[in-house]
Amino acid sequence: MSISLQKGQKVSLTKDNAGLSKVVVGLGWDEVKQKKGFFAPKPQAIDCDASALVLRNGRLVDQKDVVFFGNLRHPSGTIQHMGDNLTGAGEGDDEQIIVDLAQLPGEYDRIVLVVNIYQAVQRNQHFGMIENAFIRLVNASNNTEMCRYNLTENYSGMTAMIFGEIYRHNGEWKFNAIGQGTNDPGLGELTRRYL
Repeated sequence: MSISLQKGQKVSLTKDNAGLSKVVVGLGWDEVKQKKGFFAPKPQAIDCDASALVLRNGRLVDQKDVVFFGNLRHPSGTIQHMGDNLTGAGEGDDEQIIVDLAQLPGEYDRIVLVVNIYQAVQRNQHFGMIENAFIRLVNASNNTEMCRYNLTENYSGMTAMIFGEIYRHNGEWKFNAIGQGTNDPGLGELTRRYL
């Protein structure tokens, strides 16, 4: 049974899922609603980009540790981004990142899951224009959703989002629902928070 998380809530992934190896991180959102009216301009689709920042001792040590649409696979082979969705159209996950927790090298202790709006400043777009944003973790071995965090706050003006993090604590894997909006204009600025 999936756990519905609140902002700031932490949950163990391995306690109730003995032998957990791989998880699918699904991120989703709904495209911007169009204004009604004959003369209303058609809004430009919002392109949200999900990324995984793979940290050592809580820090981003190497740019190769950023898994995103431009670097789909971590050098260790244990984290893979499944590709870019340019609009958020359709049901279910818009982007997925697969993490092999069992094979992730021991020096990595945290995977921060972030989403930024591509060219947010140039396109004058922000998370207040997005609805039904969520992150969910699925046990890849049986396709069972373990937990889900739905963003419910008003994130107007925010161009990036720290959704949550998977981290190692006392030999078990946990997930922390963060839900922190930022004004970082792109992934490069967002990664600097972890240097």
